[in-house]
Amino acid sequence: MAALPFIVTVVIPYFMYHAGIPLFKEQPMAAKIAGAALFCCGLPLQLYTTWLFKRYGKGTLAPWQPTQKLVIRGPYKYCRNPMITGVVMILAGESLFLNARPIAVWAVMFSLVNTAFFIFKEEPDMLERFGGPYAQYKKQVPRWIPNLRPYKDAQ
Repeated sequence: MAALPFIVTVVIPYFMYHAGIPLFKEQPMAAKIAGAALFCCGLPLQLYTTWLFKRYGKGTLAPWQPTQKLVIRGPYKYCRNPMITGVVMILAGESLFLNARPIAVWAVMFSLVNTAFFIFKEEPDMLERFGGPYAQYKKQVPRWIPNLRPYKDAQ
């Protein structure tokens, strides 16, 4: 299901970039550097976590084909949704690097929609599918901002 992140991070920003509203009147070099750094951190995070879903979760990131196993490996030991964190980093990086306010707005909207989706749909579904192990994991691992220490009962 690589199509979903591609649409979110390439197709939609492509059209938003051409809306032409800059973030800064004159873009500082620091914004370009920060944008490149965010993008370069977000892309491998998103790709790796997608691979973990397929390899160990036996599913995809798409809600209509969810993982069959709880994935608590790699970045998932530190943060419950590192895949989405990676996508948001990509979008934030694009907005800074390209000096594009519409992409920044899209990053915020994407974050808000996903937060609501996770709270009201994904997390209750995960609790139903995986029960106690997910409840314990959810209690100890934050949704977006990583812990400094890995989840103690990680696989």
